Amino acid sequence: MKKMKMEKDPTTLFINTLLFFFFLQFQRFLSVSDSSLFPIEALPTKSGYLPISPTSTSSIFYTFYEAQNSTSPLSQTPLLIWLQGGPGCSSMMGNFYELGPYLVTNSLTLQPNPSSWNRIFGLLFLDNPIGTGFSVASTLEEIPTNQNAVAEHLFAAITRFVQLDHVFKHRPIYITGESYAGKYIPAIACYILEKNSVLKDNERVNLAGVAIGNGLTDPVTQMVTHAENAYYVGLINERQKHELEKLQLEAVEWVERRNWSEATRARNRVLDVLQNMTGLATLYDYSRKAPYEDELVAKFLNIGAVRKALGVKVDELFVYEKCSKIVWAALYADLMKSVKYMVEKILKEEMRVLLYQGQRDLRVGVVQVEAWVKSMKWEGIEEFVNGEREIWKVNGKVAGYVQKWKSLSNVVVLGGGHLVPSDQPLNSQVMIEDWVLEKGLFGSALELNVSTNFVYDG
Repeated sequence: MKKMKMEKDPTTLFINTLLFFFFLQFQRFLSVSDSSLFPIEALPTKSGYLPISPTSTSSIFYTFYEAQNSTSPLSQTPLLIWLQGGPGCSSMMGNFYELGPYLVTNSLTLQPNPSSWNRIFGLLFLDNPIGTGFSVASTLEEIPTNQNAVAEHLFAAITRFVQLDHVFKHRPIYITGESYAGKYIPAIACYILEKNSVLKDNERVNLAGVAIGNGLTDPVTQMVTHAENAYYVGLINERQKHELEKLQLEAVEWVERRNWSEATRARNRVLDVLQNMTGLATLYDYSRKAPYEDELVAKFLNIGAVRKALGVKVDELFVYEKCSKIVWAALYADLMKSVKYMVEKILKEEMRVLLYQGQRDLRVGVVQVEAWVKSMKWEGIEEFVNGEREIWKVNGKVAGYVQKWKSLSNVVVLGGGHLVPSDQPLNSQVMIEDWVLEKGLFGSALELNVSTNFVYDG
């Protein structure tokens, strides 16, 4: 029997060798495939999970990219934090579709983004609130239903991140984001200011400013502008304008009754009717012939190799969604509540605030933001509203307009829609860098008066 077995061994050995060879080739193929999907140079500097509480397993997923070419020592290099809107939309959208160092292509590969916001700053993306994107909510009850809970979780995550490396401790932090982050950002900024007032120096968050893009901050004031805005842009006629105005008033009535869920539903009707009236591909940018292709990010992040590269720890059956329906539902009644008073408080504390809007956004654009800004109770609002609107140029071409008074700056970005960093990548990069560094039109009053034709040369 042993002899007969020995006589078969050469064949068995050959088959095993052949199988082993194919296995190595397959592994090599997977390696090449993974590398092409997520090249090493595109990996975050750090990524993982930031706990929101020592008594909970819920945590906020993050990806961090250190500055590519910092102009100052890392211990002094500004750190930008990006929050997506929604509510419930993942900041990986901003990362891989708008302003991160590598963007997803139609072929589900990554390509360098020369206009990334981490050119000279550190850049941290947070999937907020818990339950959003790859963030973990241990129970449905822990998902925030108001901005106070959102701020509490964000504060825990940010302080935990700063503790990951001593070099982060004294870096100036700027919290940025777009859309529904127009509520998250004022909430976390106010929370930080309150906590800093009672914390020791070495425990404080070094918040230096906030930047809100196309932000939903004072929903009622913003919502009642839709009919007039669409009419004067030429997208609806007078009869349609009156129809929309009636729907807008219905939403206002629900707010006055403090029936927040019905108010949200009423606002949704206004936007749905406006969409049907105009026939546009998207209200987020009235010039687009097709909606944004941000579904590419979801397809990309549902690839196992990509998740592994990012350090994602979820079940293989977990399906990444660009926007969480569960989080949306949790914050549904919060949507029409204003946080304008929080922005007023931030400004009274002389915190630097940047508001920017893409010119072509019909949902939360220029008209919507101006409506609530000029209604603020802030000692500098009259000077701001009556101030000069400066022409902003990038490389000799008009990029938009800047209005500034003391710590408040507002930018209208020409040719931009709701996703400004995607629509106008270079100009958005120039804007955020100059604002943080207080250069050009974002500089002192003297610079402001002489820089009407400022040209960005960097």
